[in-house]
Amino acid sequence: MSDIRHSRLKRFSIGVGVFVTAFILVVLLLIVLYPGPEALVSSIFSDEMMFAIYLSIVTSVTSTGLCIIFAVPVSYALARYEFPFKNLINTSIDLPIALPPLVAGVGLLLLFGQTALGKGLAAAGIEFIFTPLGIIVAQFFVNLPFMVRILRSTFQSVSPRYEYVARTLGCSELQAFIKVTLPMAKNGFFAGTVITWSRAIGEFGAALMVAGATRMKTESLPVAVFLNMSTGDLNMAMAAATILIIIAIISLYVFERYGGTTQI
Repeated sequence: MSDIRHSRLKRFSIGVGVFVTAFILVVLLLIVLYPGPEALVSSIFSDEMMFAIYLSIVTSVTSTGLCIIFAVPVSYALARYEFPFKNLINTSIDLPIALPPLVAGVGLLLLFGQTALGKGLAAAGIEFIFTPLGIIVAQFFVNLPFMVRILRSTFQSVSPRYEYVARTLGCSELQAFIKVTLPMAKNGFFAGTVITWSRAIGEFGAALMVAGATRMKTESLPVAVFLNMSTGDLNMAMAAATILIIIAIISLYVFERYGGTTQI
């Protein structure tokens, strides 16, 4: 009797998984197949789409680099040390994950558009509002918590005993971190970098609020989808969406391949 119940549960759970998988694949295939091969290729290689691809790559690579610079020391501190207000810092860093991107974008818009800091930067020629720099800062704000969580989990999986051994052999604390911990965390580091980059290249809500949606100026791939859907050019919109789907598939494969045990 127990085997029968388990068999029914097995069939039901697998069936639900197959249904959900089919639903997701049908939706994505409709996007990819809608324009037709010739229209898809011509749209992808149009001047507008080339600009959107270029801008998306430049901004996402830059913001991911900034995420790495800040996330490595922060995540290591959270993984290794106990210090005052650690829980507060941890929770605060995670807040952008729970916030709708539009709300994050409104906050950034106020910071760089209404405060003395933002006005001072603008006066110095560093403008974030309605410029590609706004896309970068939006991507950084939204995606930094993901990079921190991935790296924190990765550093926690590396036993601190290896660092202690390295220090007994003459390494300083920093040298032990660079020569021992970072190489042992390379898979999680690589996976975190790829998934953070893919999220950055697909960021829309916060970037839209800060940088706007100006064709051939702040037109990243997600903005290209939005603008072309708004004007009824479905071929161009589906081309941008197809590129984002391909990026997402590759990024998820890399993340599962190299960071399957990392928790987000």
